[in-house]
Amino acid sequence: MRLYQYHPSGNCYKIRLLLNQLGILYEKVEIDILRRESRTPEFLRINPNGRIPVLEVNGRYLPESNAALYYLAQGTRFFPQDRFAQAQVLQWMFFEQYSHEPYIATIRFWVAFQRSAQKNADEIRRRMPLGYAALDVMERHLSQNLYFVDNRYSIADITLFAYTHVAEEGGFQLSRYPHLQAWIRRVQQQPGHISIEN
Repeated sequence: MRLYQYHPSGNCYKIRLLLNQLGILYEKVEIDILRRESRTPEFLRINPNGRIPVLEVNGRYLPESNAALYYLAQGTRFFPQDRFAQAQVLQWMFFEQYSHEPYIATIRFWVAFQRSAQKNADEIRRRMPLGYAALDVMERHLSQNLYFVDNRYSIADITLFAYTHVAEEGGFQLSRYPHLQAWIRRVQQQPGHISIEN
């Protein structure tokens, strides 16, 4: 397998984390999105949408981080066998892409990587409450559950962990979320866990 990625990206980290926990060897191909390398004709042949990550499997290309997680987790302990629980995993993965990532990940990117917080100040002020709203949803769920689905670690947790645990890099205060912080520690204690720097 080959992973086309921008290393600091939480979406790329999701896939690296699961690959490591599955013990799957793979090659990393670094794509510098700050230099718009994902918009070159060569990369657009891999993913016409011009985004990372892309997982290459036997010469076929699978864009979208959560699609790659779903593919990799099939038949493993990271994806439940019960159909309703499977749907709940997808529920949280969709929540991450629609209610979480556009706010928490985007603000982190502007603040920590593009260094464009001042330029995007109005948009950050608009998005920050929506990011906190997603964290509020997570905190309420984790106040009664150890993990997001069936009280077992799954790709739902990997999906949400990737950007949540680095949310403070975008200015979000996680100190107000004790259940979420405890869940972060539980995820970090899982066998085969690696940090986003790895």
